[in-house]
Amino acid sequence: MSANIRPEHISAFEALTSGQHDNFALFSCFLDGEPAVAIVAVTPPESENDEYQITPLFVGVTQGMALTDHDGIVA
Repeated sequence: MSANIRPEHISAFEALTSGQHDNFALFSCFLDGEPAVAIVAVTPPESENDEYQITPLFVGVTQGMALTDHDGIVA
């Protein structure tokens, strides 16, 4: 069986669970127009002219999503 877990997912998960970083936040957002929430990494601007960089790491399941396993069975 193949997995959908990519190296960047593992890195993000390890960063979240290690306690070594303090730049994570819950971010209120929309996913396909539906209210959602994401866990994001927030990187401050490097200069006065830059903006904060918000990188989504994980998105919360919304009402419109159906979470299934690889056999299509709803979790």
